Amino acid sequence: MLTFHVITLFPESLTSYISESILSRAQDKKFIKIKTYTPRDYAEIVGENGWRKKVDGRPYSGGPGMVLLPGPVLRAVAKAKGRANAKRKFKIIIFSPGGTNFTNTYAKGCIDKKYTDIILICGRYEGIDARVKKILKAEDVSIGEYVLTGGELPAMVFMDAVSRQIEGVLGKFASLEENRISSHEVYTRPEVFTYQKKKYKVPEVLLSGDHKKIEEWKTSKNK
Repeated sequence: MLTFHVITLFPESLTSYISESILSRAQDKKFIKIKTYTPRDYAEIVGENGWRKKVDGRPYSGGPGMVLLPGPVLRAVAKAKGRANAKRKFKIIIFSPGGTNFTNTYAKGCIDKKYTDIILICGRYEGIDARVKKILKAEDVSIGEYVLTGGELPAMVFMDAVSRQIEGVLGKFASLEENRISSHEVYTRPEVFTYQKKKYKVPEVLLSGDHKKIEEWKTSKNK
């Protein structure tokens, strides 16, 4: 079983997605496990009346925004790792726009390398104190050249794409779109669909039964 450990200030933001469809079934069938940890649970209490747990601080050299403190994040990761076990193989990831590009090849590599645990650290605000990456020897990973409010969306993308690479998660492994030509046009019934008095037909080649021509058509559409 592959266990994803998500370090996030907002664990509830993941609940709906990981509780539906493929990820939900993958958990039910024990192909994967998803655990969340919030740095707030491992933060120091500040204020005269212990009114809040401090998880962020102002950046050195000034500038807007706040930076996540290293202590709470590191303690959350330590909780995720638990006791040392030679049978467990960890990978630790911090999501960052400037990180390694996340692709299907990368996702498959996580399975091929037989990781038992993948820790996903979700940043917020202006980011995470850089010492966290150095201490944990974590890898920066990016799902695209754009900036998001936090790392929770990338974490969900990552878990979805990696889980699909586990044989059995999709039922029939042939369902894995990555192993097929998946970006060609696809159609279903009816053969002729009418919308606002205009008719839209399924391409004739898909109705021909000629598998060679169909594959050629798919290949041409995939370019």
